[in-house]
Amino acid sequence: MTIPASVETPAKADRAEAATDPPPVATSMPEANPPPAAAAEEAPSLASQIARRRLGERLRRIAPFFAGSRRGLVLAFVGAIVAAATEPAIPALLKVLLDDGMKPSAFPLWLVPIAVVGLTAIRGLAGFVSQYGLSWTANRGTQAMRRAMFQRVLDAEPSLFTRNTASNLVNTLTFEVQNGANQLVYSLQSLVGDSLRFVALLGYLVWLNWQLTVFVAVLLPAVAYVMRKFSRRLHRLTVEGQSSTDDLAYVVEENVLAWRSVRLHAAEASQATRFESVSNRLRRLSMKSMIAASTATPITQLLASCALAAVIVAALWQSSHGGSSVGSFVAFIVAMLQLVPPIKHLSELAGPITRGLAALDKGVGLIDGSHPERGGSFDPGRSAGHIELRGVTLRYRAAQAPALDRIDLELRAGETVALVGPSGAGKTTLVNLLPRFLEPTSGTLLLDGHALADWNVAALRRQFALVSQDVVLFNDTVAANVSLGSTGSEGDRERIRAALASANLLDFAEALPHGVDTVVGHNASEFSGGQRQRLAIARAIYKNAPILILDEATSALDSESERLVQQALERLMKGRTSLVIAHRLSTIERADRIVVIDAGRVVESGSHAELLAAGGLYARLHTLQFRS
Repeated sequence: MTIPASVETPAKADRAEAATDPPPVATSMPEANPPPAAAAEEAPSLASQIARRRLGERLRRIAPFFAGSRRGLVLAFVGAIVAAATEPAIPALLKVLLDDGMKPSAFPLWLVPIAVVGLTAIRGLAGFVSQYGLSWTANRGTQAMRRAMFQRVLDAEPSLFTRNTASNLVNTLTFEVQNGANQLVYSLQSLVGDSLRFVALLGYLVWLNWQLTVFVAVLLPAVAYVMRKFSRRLHRLTVEGQSSTDDLAYVVEENVLAWRSVRLHAAEASQATRFESVSNRLRRLSMKSMIAASTATPITQLLASCALAAVIVAALWQSSHGGSSVGSFVAFIVAMLQLVPPIKHLSELAGPITRGLAALDKGVGLIDGSHPERGGSFDPGRSAGHIELRGVTLRYRAAQAPALDRIDLELRAGETVALVGPSGAGKTTLVNLLPRFLEPTSGTLLLDGHALADWNVAALRRQFALVSQDVVLFNDTVAANVSLGSTGSEGDRERIRAALASANLLDFAEALPHGVDTVVGHNASEFSGGQRQRLAIARAIYKNAPILILDEATSALDSESERLVQQALERLMKGRTSLVIAHRLSTIERADRIVVIDAGRVVESGSHAELLAAGGLYARLHTLQFRS
């Protein structure tokens, strides 16, 4: 039989732009990237759900990814303790010097520079050890989280890709997690280091003069209240900002992918307005976040200055009444001044910690918010190719008309069945049910008498080879694209060459700079449409699956290439179950059976001659095509 190509009707004109622009989603298919409006419907609920999580809950969920890096945490903690222990040494040294009247005989002069330089060296080394340990922990934890996220992208239910835009997934996996981990690690470094310095200095102050230290202790509850109040608002604004960032990335993604359409239709102004609207929303949220983060710091510093002023007054009063020595007074004031920077740093940590946790929350949400594909355990090896659809109905949304409505269809093993019908009739939707890229709302699909849900998912998909009008190629070699999924790094070289030859592409591939080992680039954008289509056909030939799905498989080929590829596909289809979607009806006249679908229902079925004689939809489509 002749293999399908695209029809010379308005349907083809609608797809002419797809040869240069990214292919549009078929009418009956769910959108791979939901529009911003759809994403916005889900964003508030997701944002509020994340924002309501308590700090302890967020930390417990993130902790398992960093559990394998305990050695780094221990190293960081030890380094921070050593660095903090050196903080009270300077005021203690000043106390000794001042109390002894700055007499060199009471304190050997040569010990002073040694003590100062030695303490600085110890503090620097301990700080480096602490930072190294935390960075090592953060990078390993980030890698573990990314690994889990990418594995979820690989094995998630298809609904993950209808709920999230591609830019959202890319942004979360590559940028959000890394930025969140970086912010969190430096914030934790400051949190641990400054907290320990605070404790060390506070302990020294208590030992030196516990009465004056009471003024410092009064400061702590007020600082804690301020940090808690502003961190809650900052977390909510951060989550909303992440949602707006995703919306902005989606607008950019659309305009990058469809730049030809934008320019062809002079839509630059409207797209710029759209970009500006989303960008302004993100700017406003960023400013609110900055205000929330920046307000906490001056308030905390004001509280610290009040406490410091009270301490100085009380210390002067004690000193004037003989309650403390000059050395003790100076040591207390110096230690108190040393206490201000840790308090200031701790008050500034609410912003980075909140943003870091929110970013990591988003990564965890990708893992928790989707599930791996579920399947059975049935795996017979190679199937016979007997397919049945019994009362299959599919609705994308409850309020919409069904994309498929009570479909009953049987494809016998080795039979070639062509699906025809108007655009949007449900042909591609039906095809996507077979490898379980979609799940039916009701009804049953069977392969070799076993429900698809009982099949092992990987085993089920081994039974299908798909060539569609929307070709997707990887930025890898020609050989790797042909042998996609092979266990070997380069696949079977002889099979690759044979598949390329059958697809009428071997001469072209061997003429490339590195032959079949030439990297094709981004989606093989420098190849012609026909070459990309033939490369996809070579991939299907290489797979050698028992069931072939051809969705306008030769639509981008010139007449000579189409003839040669059709001959190869005809040889390949022998003994295999073949499901062919076609618009050019002249190419499927020799199919074993032609099934006509309209508005999601099977309206006719029979051979070419039988359907013409019936005078129904198929006959009308045939007449329109040949009249034009």
